[in-house]
Amino acid sequence: MKSRIVRVLMALLIMLAPLVTYPKSADAAASKFITSVNTTSKVVALTFDDGADGANTNKILDILAKNNVKATFFLTGSGANHHPQYIKNIAAKGHQLGNHSYTHPDFTKLTATQMKSELDRTEALVKSITGKTTKPIFRAPFGAVNSAVLNGVGAAGYGYTIQWNIDTIDWKGLTASQINTKVQTNIKPGSIVLMHTGAGAPGTPLALPTMISQLKAKGYKFVTVSQLLALQSTSTAKTYTVKSGDTLYSIARAYGVTVSALAAANKITNYNLIYVGQKLIIPGTTTTPTTVKYTVKSGDTLYKIATAYNTTVAKIAAANNITNVNLISVGQVLTIPR
Repeated sequence: MKSRIVRVLMALLIMLAPLVTYPKSADAAASKFITSVNTTSKVVALTFDDGADGANTNKILDILAKNNVKATFFLTGSGANHHPQYIKNIAAKGHQLGNHSYTHPDFTKLTATQMKSELDRTEALVKSITGKTTKPIFRAPFGAVNSAVLNGVGAAGYGYTIQWNIDTIDWKGLTASQINTKVQTNIKPGSIVLMHTGAGAPGTPLALPTMISQLKAKGYKFVTVSQLLALQSTSTAKTYTVKSGDTLYSIARAYGVTVSALAAANKITNYNLIYVGQKLIIPGTTTTPTTVKYTVKSGDTLYKIATAYNTTVAKIAAANNITNVNLISVGQVLTIPR
């Protein structure tokens, strides 16, 4: 009798199981799209994308070391696999590492699972070579970004998608003079400069010494991307109200940004669908709140501190250029983004 009752109860539970609802896990925050930083400080972040060959990497590292400049290198897994010693040299010189995918695909054509695979494979390889993480910064191959990419990348643990406001297009084989002119004529406080380490950009190592000396003469200091993010000023993002006859292309051109950047900042997936009266955020003007300082105490962890200040571990790590979130020391003063 008892066994029969038990069988009936089990059958009922099986029938009712599909009707039971369970709490959903919180969605990961979308990656923040950054083209430059709004700051009054004369700072600039030199960034280099490392592809399959990385032919000029050591030349670039020597120039940066000679001028006491720290930069940020966005690494591909294929490049790290092809020239691991170059990647080790980048980390050994104290430069920041970012993720640039494994095979350099167009992320707007990938699923979230495929994005995560590209990022995880690169992260694992770079960590095995350098002992350092590429998190929390990512740069999209070809600069191809939309809202789906920002969501997928954010879910994979990359809180910041780093674009640029100065594209040297050095990969087209420009001369040193042409590359430097692009930088000097477009520089502003908080700029992010895009360059490459490959053989297709032979003018870059030739341009760097003059570029650095001229920027220093203008009062600029060189910082990593995470250091740059920590210097963002409090301000309200610029917005634009769509008017009759406007297109994303015309608005992007008017504000000196790319269509993909404008679409990503406003989570627009169809570039042809905007409407009169719609308010658009202009990328490159959005900033994070002001910061406070916190001195690490015995028993503290980044997670504990982040919870106390209602922020995230990724944000604190980025603001303090921390590559290993488990390594903080008592007495260490942290900048807390609010």
